[in-house]
Amino acid sequence: MIDRAIRRIPVLANAASHFPPGQFGRYLLAGTFNTAFGYCSYVALTALLTDKIPFAYIVAYLTSSLLNITVAFLAYKWFVFRTRGNYVREWLRAFAVYSGSLLLGFILLPAVVEAVRRVTGNSRVAPYAGGALLTALGVIYSFVAHRKFTFRSRPAPAPAAPSDASLANEAAASN
Repeated sequence: MIDRAIRRIPVLANAASHFPPGQFGRYLLAGTFNTAFGYCSYVALTALLTDKIPFAYIVAYLTSSLLNITVAFLAYKWFVFRTRGNYVREWLRAFAVYSGSLLLGFILLPAVVEAVRRVTGNSRVAPYAGGALLTALGVIYSFVAHRKFTFRSRPAPAPAAPSDASLANEAAASN
């Protein structure tokens, strides 16, 4: 069902053509869930902490990110890329992928929040809008990074080239 819908939208069809059948559609479904879960956990923690500590949105960002990495990892492992075993190695790779995004977000979030404050004049909404903007950028980055690094499949080993000895044995056997 989702594959048919993807094929009807040229830009999505083009993107999906580069991956195994169904994988891009599964990524979109899992990514939608992960994005909603991640953003909702950020919003909930920001709302919970805002009146209690300064720069609550930064603490909320870091705290929710640690939870979201694990939830996203399991969704991608079990549903999208369907890899077996290697939980610790793949989780560490997922953490490495998300750490880059997390660090970039940690650096950019205060500037984005301040820019939203200045543009909208609304200090209360700025952390939520800033988080949403950074979430959108993270979606694109995470797919490429997970596809190429976290859940990459190992190439099949190349067949061994025949040695001189085996060639000589084959020649002797055929005589």
